[in-house]
Amino acid sequence: MTSLLFSMASRRRWLQQGAALSLATSGSLRAFAQPQTTLVLGDQAGGLRSLFEASRTLEGAPFAYRWANFQGAAPLFEAQRSAAVDTAMAGDLPVLAAAVGKTPLKIVATRVGKAESLGIVVQQDSRLRSVADLRGQTVIVSSARGSISQYQLYGALEEAGVKREEVTVKFVLPTDAAAAFASRQIDAWAVFDPYYAIALQQGGRMLRDGRGINTALGFITATESSLADPARRAAIVQFLDRLARAGDWALANPEAYAQAYSQLTRLPMASARIITARASVAGRPVSEADIAALQAVADRSARDGILPVRVDVRAITDTNVWKRAA
Repeated sequence: MTSLLFSMASRRRWLQQGAALSLATSGSLRAFAQPQTTLVLGDQAGGLRSLFEASRTLEGAPFAYRWANFQGAAPLFEAQRSAAVDTAMAGDLPVLAAAVGKTPLKIVATRVGKAESLGIVVQQDSRLRSVADLRGQTVIVSSARGSISQYQLYGALEEAGVKREEVTVKFVLPTDAAAAFASRQIDAWAVFDPYYAIALQQGGRMLRDGRGINTALGFITATESSLADPARRAAIVQFLDRLARAGDWALANPEAYAQAYSQLTRLPMASARIITARASVAGRPVSEADIAALQAVADRSARDGILPVRVDVRAITDTNVWKRAA
């Protein structure tokens, strides 16, 4: 924790960190002997890439790959909508929002994290002391409509008895919002890790986190055109097998995982330890319980107007793609 959150030096750090976290396509093509196919792996803020680089579970994979990194789910799913990536990783509500937006995807795996990896953060000296104090205020939500942060905010407002129309909600991509928060242009910000952890580490104050509101589930989606190609589909299965092994490694080696994440993102180790400790790393095939949990989010989001229509989760899920290898 530092008192330099609001200094110009801190603002420069925010911008530098944002640049590190929002690199476009990153990493060179990894070629192996006569690869049968090439996968473009969609990532957010270097989360998946750091996990794989730390665990080395992609080494020797029978496919070539490159990383496409985005600062949030909205631009990532834009890439998936245009078939620019083969796979994507995101939280529950962004996957549903992408489906509403006609992104040709299927949910093929589940990842399990911690709900305290997102929350509403305010300035340390803010007069806002509870969610109820947000009545009549403006809250910035990252990154776009249909984000896990919007769902968390609406859940927190309902819990506090605040009507949604009593709060002005604006949507800003996380790196832009981070700079605005550091320069005190905004006071209340609903956001997710790693941006959430950085804000708290630099002196922000948590108003309410996602515990008791968010599912803490993330999902791997595959582009339908990729699944329709036998070679690409086989490579995606191989990728998911290795993702599960990477998650097992991260849970068993938390310090090494944090170090790899810190090196890739250029974030301080103090922040990296917090972010990786609550990241969605455990991977598993999609279960009936996962489908039911995501359907509950879909139903509530349609009820609350977060999504314009109800999404049938089973219709966008393919449980036959991946059965984890023993």
